[in-house]
Amino acid sequence: MPLPFLTADRAFDEAADDLALPYDDRDRWRRPYRPGPCRVGAAALVLLLASYVLVAAVVIAVAGTLNAATACLGGAAVAILSALRLLRMGVWVSARGLRRVGFFLTSTTPWERVAAVRTVQQPVRWLGLPRTVQGQALVLVRKARSPEDVPPLLTTHNADFLGRAEAFDRAADAIEVWADEYRRG
Repeated sequence: MPLPFLTADRAFDEAADDLALPYDDRDRWRRPYRPGPCRVGAAALVLLLASYVLVAAVVIAVAGTLNAATACLGGAAVAILSALRLLRMGVWVSARGLRRVGFFLTSTTPWERVAAVRTVQQPVRWLGLPRTVQGQALVLVRKARSPEDVPPLLTTHNADFLGRAEAFDRAADAIEVWADEYRRG
């Protein structure tokens, strides 16, 4: 059975190897890498929990307690929205700038305010937890008079690249190419 989404990924990987920007419509926000297995697995577990809560809501509704069924339905909706937000997290690029999507907060930096995007060796947080390990990070240097404490865009130990150093290198190179092209233009 052909799986067309796999061929699209291979075409993207081949284009990323050439450091070309593989998109025709550069005004659309795009993530230049695929979500990692840790992030996808966590979202799948949250969706599995949501399915159990939805079944519980149906059973409770059939039993006749409508308020409790509504509460379960609301809890399942929150779980589904959380899983979708978890999958959306990451770094997105377009011709307008660079966007960092977090779970609760999204920040956009226009290319005019970007001084540099570079890969550095530094202590990074392991899966976003307080524990730090030595790794690589893709950092954003802004054109500002006062230095702001900007967290790294990507790290080798976040949920997208844990155990996937080659994927981190490809993603960092792609984002650096976007930055180089649009900072000049």
